[in-house]
Amino acid sequence: MTDVSDATANLPPGAQLLGREWLGFDEAGRALIRFQAQPAFTNRHGTVQGGFLAAMLDSATGVCALATLSPDLTVVTKSLDTRFLKPAAVGPITARARMIEQTERDMVVQAELVDAEGITVADATARLRILAKNRVMEP
Repeated sequence: MTDVSDATANLPPGAQLLGREWLGFDEAGRALIRFQAQPAFTNRHGTVQGGFLAAMLDSATGVCALATLSPDLTVVTKSLDTRFLKPAAVGPITARARMIEQTERDMVVQAELVDAEGITVADATARLRILAKNRVMEP
């Protein structure tokens, strides 16, 4: 597995907004990524709006994929099938992500978001396209 600390050291603005922090891998080989849900992320019910949870899942599946690829490759999300399971509170939310399958061109990664109480609040399956880093912006 690739060390993604360099990729996570210079966080893009979206990852900064989400408070993304790479934690490494757990004993089961899952990538662990922590996010910090801010009060500004809440909806009219006072819980974290689903779009922010989806963004966390998208970010986590991408970072997990990068951890399994060589440094000259990257991924872009083709689809993100998301389920919202429980209301999520402001505060730390940890993603646990793992690669399910991979071909030469595509990858499937599953992730779940767990709140500070250990409750799974959302999960997703991402289908990702593998690209050479220099081809990301080509049509």
